[in-house]
Amino acid sequence: MDNRIHAYHHPLVPNKNKVPQKKSSNFSELLKKQQEIELSKHASDRMTQRNIVLSDADWNKMNEKLDEAKYKGVKESLVIMSDAAFIVNAEKKRVITALDKSELSSKIFTNINGTIIID
Repeated sequence: MDNRIHAYHHPLVPNKNKVPQKKSSNFSELLKKQQEIELSKHASDRMTQRNIVLSDADWNKMNEKLDEAKYKGVKESLVIMSDAAFIVNAEKKRVITALDKSELSSKIFTNINGTIIID
């Protein structure tokens, strides 16, 4: 019998080298960031100039409606509220510009594919 040949195989040992993962914020922070409505500088300036102030409840309503609009395929939306109107990128939840209610009658809105009316 030849002792050099045997059926014993070394066991496969898993590679213990761990691939370092990028440090990222936790899931709740990422989810919160994704859910928040962002104001462009232009929209922020317009809101200040036109004295447009929304309550947290108004922002929450807009956020919910933007989620619905995004689900339905809306990309750019006109959001009409009781005292103001906004052009919003529904996909990114980014307010592009803001108008007060008195300006709505004389404006033509282009490049939108959805309208959200919030009472």
